[in-house]
Amino acid sequence: MTCVFCAIANGEAEADVVLETEDLIAFLDRRPVFKGHVLLVPREHVVTLPDLPATLRDPFLAAGQRLATAVVEALGAQGSFVAINNTVSQSVPHLHLHVVPRTKGDGLRGFFWPRTKYADGEPGEYAARLRAALG
Repeated sequence: MTCVFCAIANGEAEADVVLETEDLIAFLDRRPVFKGHVLLVPREHVVTLPDLPATLRDPFLAAGQRLATAVVEALGAQGSFVAINNTVSQSVPHLHLHVVPRTKGDGLRGFFWPRTKYADGEPGEYAARLRAALG
């Protein structure tokens, strides 16, 4: 069975990429909680956070920090929700960090994650704004 995140990391599947390094790739979630919802994944197939090699821990967290800053700067969010599921509720069995833009009164309560959809052309626009904020 092919891992969709590995396919994205290898350039075999399309995604609206916002950040790439030798070891990591971040792209817009296709079913975002809110527009600008980003997933950060290691290029290497790693299933859960405990499986992440020690050499990737700091780069992974540093990229997560950059993305949390970018959603505020680029999208006008007031903050962000950052989360990782390990096995339970992990829709793709490949480690991924969610960075979700947040604003007060946005309707997100607890761990209820409503999903939204992008209009035609919006994913590219959101990805471009985030890339610009990441410099």
